[in-house]
Amino acid sequence: MTSRHEQWARLRRRLWQPPRAHGEQPRERVVGPLELFYDLVVVVLVAQAAHHLAAHLTWHGLGEFAAVFALVWIAWFNGSLHHELHGYEDARGRSMFLLQILVLVPLGAFIPEAGGARGVAFAVDAGVLFAVLAVLWRLAARGDSPEFRRPSRMFVTGTAFCAVVLAASAALPAGARVVTWGLLAVAYLAGFAVMIGTATPVQAAALTVTDALTERFGLFIIIVLGETVTGVVDGLAHEPTNALTLAVGLVAVVVGFGAWWTYFDFAGHRRPRPTRASTVQWMLTHLPLTAAVAAMGAAMVGLVEHSHAGRTPAATAWVLSGGAAVVLCTTMVLAASLYVWCLERALYRPLARTCVAVAAVCVGVGAVRPAPLALGIALVLLLGVPWGLAVAYRLSHEEESAAADRR
Repeated sequence: MTSRHEQWARLRRRLWQPPRAHGEQPRERVVGPLELFYDLVVVVLVAQAAHHLAAHLTWHGLGEFAAVFALVWIAWFNGSLHHELHGYEDARGRSMFLLQILVLVPLGAFIPEAGGARGVAFAVDAGVLFAVLAVLWRLAARGDSPEFRRPSRMFVTGTAFCAVVLAASAALPAGARVVTWGLLAVAYLAGFAVMIGTATPVQAAALTVTDALTERFGLFIIIVLGETVTGVVDGLAHEPTNALTLAVGLVAVVVGFGAWWTYFDFAGHRRPRPTRASTVQWMLTHLPLTAAVAAMGAAMVGLVEHSHAGRTPAATAWVLSGGAAVVLCTTMVLAASLYVWCLERALYRPLARTCVAVAAVCVGVGAVRPAPLALGIALVLLLGVPWGLAVAYRLSHEEESAAADRR
């Protein structure tokens, strides 16, 4: 008969499993509600950054947004990758996510004034968050086989370095502090790219993007796209309701919808090729893409609030048009890392050239600064150009296939 001690030991092992070793993550799994809840918490921080940008559409405000957003995205990416490689849906996994959430919540409260009065608090809290992540990676590294010790050591060291620099930045003046955050984000991403780029074939195979990770990134984009709707609603809530204001708001929603179809029709929910370069390209390109979507949501507040203006405010026009341009270009950079880029060269090569050209026109429209309604309609039409090209290609391809079948 099994003793009570053995029963408790078995239960403990089931609820508190050690981190999964490198290379043992399941290739086929479904993203769970725990991960979705974590993503929603992170998007609250993204919303805080976007709302602050909406009220500070200046070059300084945009720079602060970029630095803060990059740190938040890197923390999300770091925690998500840890769970993908080493996590289980057990009590330990839940506790680790909860620990991160408990640190993220006050961090979100500090974001609106991260570049000013609450910059010290943001720096310290962000340092604690990265310290927690470093500990999680260190615990996972204890069970590594020899071939994975080097990348694990690099990941632990890089994450711990971020924690130290963030905490130390609390002693800097506000301006220097934000610059330090931006440089730290660039250094971290560069280090990650080097780590993947120098990985051995065995190490690279363990870091191959799975269907679950593809789904996770896509779901995060969807949640952030909600910020475009939030921006419109915020703008409408602070303005008298009339036909023009409502028209501008609804057109702005369609612009956000255009960002959705651009990403998901051409790159979303597709796995990259299993090469080191494609993996890095696919993962890191999601950062500017997600930031652009969030910035577009921030700009939509100003677009709706100035519905009756003869010309769109310069900052609003530049951020909204520039965000659309970044979405178009980064989507094509993502597409270049996919299997489909090679399988459907006849579509994706002209599509990439079209997206770059349309992105340039988007920037030009932003420079002209037409009235808000005209700007919104122009962006909707421009975002529809690549989609129209893809539809025309599909139709002609189907007609050719049908003709070949008849022959």
